[in-house]
Amino acid sequence: MPISSRFLVVLACLAALSMLLGQYFIWFYAPEELTMGVVQKIFYLHLPLAWWAFMAFLGVFVASVMVLWTKNEKWDLWAGVLAEVGVLFCGLALVTGSIWGRASWNTWWTWDPRLSTTLVMWFVYAGYLLLRGAGVGGVKGATIRAVLGIVAFLDVPLVFLSARLWRSIHPTVFAAQGGGLEPEMWVTVWVNAVAWGVLFIVLAVARIHNQTLAHRIDYILARFRDTTLQHKE
Repeated sequence: MPISSRFLVVLACLAALSMLLGQYFIWFYAPEELTMGVVQKIFYLHLPLAWWAFMAFLGVFVASVMVLWTKNEKWDLWAGVLAEVGVLFCGLALVTGSIWGRASWNTWWTWDPRLSTTLVMWFVYAGYLLLRGAGVGGVKGATIRAVLGIVAFLDVPLVFLSARLWRSIHPTVFAAQGGGLEPEMWVTVWVNAVAWGVLFIVLAVARIHNQTLAHRIDYILARFRDTTLQHKE
């Protein structure tokens, strides 16, 4: 059943308010980091984007498993939508990370294990979306896409653990010392994580709404063509 437009508007307003609140915490509540100064504040965008990209790809994995288990088309729809949002958030995480890296490491990009595995992850899921758009698999397409969604997830734990498994210059947020963040910084991180999470939900729900309507239109047009052909015969 399609989601009401009023509900989508309410969600969008909630996302806008959440993002504004997140910006307030970034610029007026969180203290400046002593070494990097104001440039460090991009961290409050970069980290939530990366977290929600991971959540999106986890969602693709779960939805793909459900496709194989239930054979229900709605799970295939969710897998595609979550992959789209995940690729968007992962791409933004790479861009904000590059800006932060330029200020921190004096280079836009370095083949650090965390950065390299994240870039591979982005390409894997971008390829997954290209294959979905190409209609690979024909009648059995949902099953093939589900298998691809499950296999693609293999890179996600590798990205998360890369800074711990190999010598990496990428900072580890959840370290034994708490990531070196002041309490006000942690509050700002979580406020912005929630804000980006609300936006994540809005994008996914809106996309599901559009996809559901598109499927209904395709079904109606197919029925109309079949009826027209029958009358001509």
